[in-house]
Amino acid sequence: MERGWCLGSEAFRAELLSAAEERVGRSHYGAERQEIGEARAERLVKEGLGALGWTEKELSRRAKGDKGKVALARRLRAETTMTLRWIADRLQMGSWTYVSNLLHEKTK
Repeated sequence: MERGWCLGSEAFRAELLSAAEERVGRSHYGAERQEIGEARAERLVKEGLGALGWTEKELSRRAKGDKGKVALARRLRAETTMTLRWIADRLQMGSWTYVSNLLHEKTK
């Protein structure tokens, strides 16, 4: 994975990212940190979908402000460094400002 490339299968790459997730340090730069953070976020999305009993397709079927999506967005926001824009796109929740408003409403 050094210098942005990796030899091996996608499964091997995912395994490397998972191992690196817990060991991000000062020697890791922006692209590596982003990739590791995104891998963690994707893992959390998959866990969240499983807990809700949803498939990926369910994200497009559900309303943008569905309670399950909001709960998952809140977890992603709390446990990752992913942006609201990334979360909105990934969970199919509309604009990042809408997600921001949803998250803010629940904390009042």
